[in-house]
Amino acid sequence: MTAPAPPVSPSPATRALTPVSKVLRLCLHALLLGLLALAAGRAVADSAPRSGWVIAACAVLAAVYAGGVRAPAVHSSPRAGALWLAGLGAVWAGLLVVSSDGLWIAFPLYFLELHLLRLRWGVAAVAVTACAAIGGFVAHSGAATPGAFLGPLLGGAVAVATVLGYQALYRESERRRELIEELITTRAELAAAERGAGILAERERLAREIHDTLAQGLSSIQLLLRAAERALPPQAPALEHIARARGAAQENLAEARRFVRALTPPDLERGSLAAALERLCAGIPGPRVRFSLIGSPRVLPTPYEVALLRIAQSALANVVRHARAGRAEITLTFMDASVTLDVVDDGHGFDPASVSPGAAGSGDGGFGLPAMRSRAETLGGLFTVESDPGQGTAVAVTLPLPLEHLEHADRAEHADRPDAVEAL
Repeated sequence: MTAPAPPVSPSPATRALTPVSKVLRLCLHALLLGLLALAAGRAVADSAPRSGWVIAACAVLAAVYAGGVRAPAVHSSPRAGALWLAGLGAVWAGLLVVSSDGLWIAFPLYFLELHLLRLRWGVAAVAVTACAAIGGFVAHSGAATPGAFLGPLLGGAVAVATVLGYQALYRESERRRELIEELITTRAELAAAERGAGILAERERLAREIHDTLAQGLSSIQLLLRAAERALPPQAPALEHIARARGAAQENLAEARRFVRALTPPDLERGSLAAALERLCAGIPGPRVRFSLIGSPRVLPTPYEVALLRIAQSALANVVRHARAGRAEITLTFMDASVTLDVVDDGHGFDPASVSPGAAGSGDGGFGLPAMRSRAETLGGLFTVESDPGQGTAVAVTLPLPLEHLEHADRAEHADRPDAVEAL
């Protein structure tokens, strides 16, 4: 059995005991058993005519109470608790018949009834117990005095107020405990997310730096060495050294590219941007998402692939969370000097002019669209959103390819052709 002041659940006895409830439980045990001992002692001391019956009734009531306290079913089953209370009430009624001192037992019974029964049934049981106590006192005293009514009624009112007050405090304590646990969990998740975001940002930065500086420089060195090799006479002594230098440049270029692949986001590790977008579409829950590729795919700089992948992820997150769409489509288009990503859905749409940071309707708590726009503009791209309520949404981002990337791509494409060396 738990404390006389129960938690809010239908069967508070099944909840774990707090230190306060354990103390209250012990106090309830001591109060009831002490009052039974006092009633039996008074019957013996006063040599009451029914002292034997009084002692027997007190002993039976103590035994029934102890049995219920130790019975697991009373704690876990409201039905078993109600039956136990009915047994206690029947024995208490017998004690009330043979002794007016049985009136004292009503007060601990109030707490038991409020504890084991639902609130409305507990209050009704308290009222019945108070009426029985009043009736027993009037029957033994022979006079209906105001005190005979006020005592049991005030005791019942105090018990109800005490239990309701304890329940309110318990609910408030539980809310605070849950809030603290939620704050601790959220803080840990936020810290982990910040660490993960920092790691990914640093990986992307390093991949971009290696690709745009070291890898491109080694590629240029290799092409220049190849041109120098073809420009020298066949028997020139420097040819062997140039061949070794070109081989070393080739090995280091391959190593640099391995570093870039290792530092790219996990979604890009297993293939191209198109493959990553196709896997992304296949893993989206809810709407049917289709991926389309237009134009001849080419290897993009790492920052471009990362930006396009992140924008696609954020746009699809908006579709799942807010658009209530049945279908969506991602289109990746390669053109001569630019690459375009379009994300279109048939959801309920919104007014783009009304979306601002923190406003509902944009992903990630209102920062999805600004974050996508920032990614695109950082690379010199154009980000647009077209939508109307009930007309779906279209998100498009166009990134112009850097001139040096086009030059390096063209050199890599023609590096093995004889006329490429002449063009250098």
